[in-house]
Amino acid sequence: MASLNVCSFTGRAGRDPEVRYLDNGNAVANLTLAVDGWKRDAEPLWLTLKIWGKTAQVAADYVRKGSQIAVSGQLENESWTDKATGEKRSKVVLNVKELTLLGSKKDSDDQGGWGGSPSDEEVPF
Repeated sequence: MASLNVCSFTGRAGRDPEVRYLDNGNAVANLTLAVDGWKRDAEPLWLTLKIWGKTAQVAADYVRKGSQIAVSGQLENESWTDKATGEKRSKVVLNVKELTLLGSKKDSDDQGGWGGSPSDEEVPF
């Protein structure tokens, strides 16, 4: 029996995306996403997002802290050894396959970013 690893979330960016470029020229953007819980007074769930390729560049150009976005992708467990302590560490990351910009320009102007959908002229692909 095969398992399916596809998750979708809607929330607000916790920070501006941090973009870096790999040796092969591909972009990768890292950011966090705050997702509200189903209980009214619950603390938000914080997710770490990793966005690749042209979608990473769109995130870099249009997503700002507080922007409302929807993402879907696959969960992956990343592990490493802490250089300072030598301890094994791990965290769950969502490898984003799809990114949708939500909200209006007014919503993000209130928060200092731009969260609307870009026009055809603004999208680099």
